Amino acid sequence: MRTQGVFAFKGASLAALIATSSLSILGFIWPFLISEKQSHPQWIFLLAAPFALLLLFTSVSNNHLDSKSIALLAVLAALIAALRPMGTGAVGIEPMWFVLILAARVFGPSFGFLLGTISMFLSAILTGGLGPWVAYQSFAAGWIGLGIALIPRSLRGRYEIAALALYGVLAAEFFGIAMDLQFWPWTLGADSQLSYVAGAAISTNAANFISYHFLSSMAWDIPRAIFTATLILIVGKPVLHTLRRAHTRAAFLSPIEFIEHAKASEVAQ
Repeated sequence: MRTQGVFAFKGASLAALIATSSLSILGFIWPFLISEKQSHPQWIFLLAAPFALLLLFTSVSNNHLDSKSIALLAVLAALIAALRPMGTGAVGIEPMWFVLILAARVFGPSFGFLLGTISMFLSAILTGGLGPWVAYQSFAAGWIGLGIALIPRSLRGRYEIAALALYGVLAAEFFGIAMDLQFWPWTLGADSQLSYVAGAAISTNAANFISYHFLSSMAWDIPRAIFTATLILIVGKPVLHTLRRAHTRAAFLSPIEFIEHAKASEVAQ
């Protein structure tokens, strides 16, 4: 029996991913690119949302995402959405991230991108936390799932766990930066040395933002990083084994070809 690799974007799905990522990136970095302070740039994410839906639809229609993968995607998204409120009120204690990272490791970064975006949106619906921040959270989580591609798939054993734990630390910091980019232009007004200055040089606003980030959010980012890395180090191995067993037993995206039987028939003839 021959099996294919993990789910990956191809063709129209890849084009939709590029369009989605390009537009959503603009939604994060707009303060460094425009000369005037704008109203909240939700229109950018409104443009990106149809491409995100196209990404899912084309993956299904082209058989890049089969029924078993969709079922698992729904189950994992529901699990992450249920885990996320557990950290509400606790500084950086968010158990959802280790599930996203480990699932993306097993099923591939493309699956991880869809899982991150869908689970964040589902969590916002379940908790009633719908607002301008949801788009930021969804796309940031999607990039965390996609970024798992940076870890070589050849790594196994303790080296794989160590790499995933390190990635968990970096992902926690990335999510903190992404969320601060949402709040920073509106939080401090215009009179602070850390404020966003409309029309200022990119270097000026970048320096202000870096200072704002490290002074305001490290109390969240450091606990999030430690908690995520610790969970991966403690339960990463059994969770990876369970997910890989589910992947193998369900034979996701794997057409069955009875190669040995075909060879035997040729020999008999």
